Amino acid sequence: DVQLVESGGGSVQAGGSLRLSCAASGYTHSSFCMAWFRQAAGKEREGVARITRIGGITYFSDSTKDRFSIARDDAKNTVYLQLDSLKPEDSATYFCAAAEHWLCYAGGMHASQYTHWGQGTQVTVS
Repeated sequence: DVQLVESGGGSVQAGGSLRLSCAASGYTHSSFCMAWFRQAAGKEREGVARITRIGGITYFSDSTKDRFSIARDDAKNTVYLQLDSLKPEDSATYFCAAAEHWLCYAGGMHASQYTHWGQGTQVTVS
């Protein structure tokens, strides 16, 4: 069994904050590149951030890199995405994903390369 489960989404007003969690089971997340993507209604899935098995972080969205942060807790086998200063355009379904660890060092962040996905958690900002 390999499972990723996101939680922490919800509805907030502009300027508010949320912390999204991705709990992994069936494998140790430190074996993988862990990432967050998001997909707004009618838009393509977009890479937000990724974190390596040794804690290296890459942010990919210019619109969020100064407001969002990724972290992990190896003891809890959980990856987090802290969302601060939220804007209406941040409204989307946020997905946790895992890929082979070396993909955390790739020049891009492509959804097709990620082999495991959570069900997504909805973030709505008004």
